[in-house]
Amino acid sequence: MRVVWTPEALQDRMDVWDFISNDTPYAAAKLDELFSEAVALLSEHPNLGKPGTILGTRELIPHESYRIVYEVGSHTIWILALVHTSRQWPPV
Repeated sequence: MRVVWTPEALQDRMDVWDFISNDTPYAAAKLDELFSEAVALLSEHPNLGKPGTILGTRELIPHESYRIVYEVGSHTIWILALVHTSRQWPPV
């Protein structure tokens, strides 16, 4: 299946990169690589994540501090958000 990051999810990913790379560029690169690997797994196994909090979504935890929220379409997996696990999801 094809995987597409929504603009909002891409912004989430860039925000994580910017925040972590200010202190530790190497850690930011490793975490970003982990996100890429997790999403690549979804293309082969779209139901890998658990059912999400929002009906129709799924959530994958590639790192103990982050969750990837996604939706499985007929031919596309839509990455909807990348959320720190300490944050309330979905937002109120």
